[in-house]
Amino acid sequence: MDSVLDELVRYSPSGGRRPRVMLVAPKYDYGDKKRGLSVEENYFRHTLINSGYDLVSFDSLYGARRFGAKVMNKMLLESVYREKPDIVFFILFRNEIRKDTLLEIRDELGVTTLNWFCDDHWRFDSFSKDYAPCFSRVITTDIRAVEKYRAIGVSNVILSQWACNHFLYRKFDIPYKYDVSFVGQPHGDRVKVISSLKRAGIRVDTFGYGWPGGRVSTYEMNRIFCQSRINLNLSNASVGTANQIKGRDFEIPGCGGFMITGENPAISDYFVPGKEIVTYKNIPELLERIQYYLAHETEREAIREMGHKRSLREHTYQMRLARIFAECERGR
Repeated sequence: MDSVLDELVRYSPSGGRRPRVMLVAPKYDYGDKKRGLSVEENYFRHTLINSGYDLVSFDSLYGARRFGAKVMNKMLLESVYREKPDIVFFILFRNEIRKDTLLEIRDELGVTTLNWFCDDHWRFDSFSKDYAPCFSRVITTDIRAVEKYRAIGVSNVILSQWACNHFLYRKFDIPYKYDVSFVGQPHGDRVKVISSLKRAGIRVDTFGYGWPGGRVSTYEMNRIFCQSRINLNLSNASVGTANQIKGRDFEIPGCGGFMITGENPAISDYFVPGKEIVTYKNIPELLERIQYYLAHETEREAIREMGHKRSLREHTYQMRLARIFAECERGR
């Protein structure tokens, strides 16, 4: 058993900050080492470490694939029992964690449990609503999901949002290399959007898993954000075409990049469109705004700078997590 735990559990140097957290999330993107580190690793684990929390990490997705779900669930229970965290912070991928395991951690071991539900915009009915009752608290980034949770009897909902890990993503003062760039996967209608822009004469450089150029490292992506006159955030969900707020909405400004993102009514709760970021409704409007801001450097640079300041002032994961943990403490 100890040898199995050695493969699934990682310890981080503690800064002594409470609460003691066990993060249960994939280390690699979709659990695939070839795809590089996951957003869970870059967003949450890296922030928790650099914020000084006492942290233990458990890779449930790797564990399920390496040893089978049954063994991995047993190892998770053993790890919680041994490590005695104040909070077990889950970011479920699919159904790798059994519901009875979640209930045992919460009700029998007496540990506060959280899950960050990443895709309530499109996965509430098919996933979130079935797992939400198993946690002490649930976190959503979709304001419309709050009432959906309450309608099924889950009132312990924390409305949060994606952010920028300012410990990892930062501004580089380097020359521009790209007119327009996009970093992300080619799902939804993204290929159509990029193709339309190229047919209109816009030079767009694309990066990420599924594009010919392939995936880039975090450092390379950071530099791309800074080297691009315009960064596109094609914010449609991976299923369907509905726009949702994404991590990129905060990472690009957090790196000091100028961003044009898909219009979403909720984005104005975090940035002022036209002053800190730029939004678009459809492809013709996107093309028009790209052409305008490529030609108007002074306006573009002013928006870029204002977006950078707002992101660092209000939208970091350190701030988001501190608020979440404070709410958990108040609810004990």
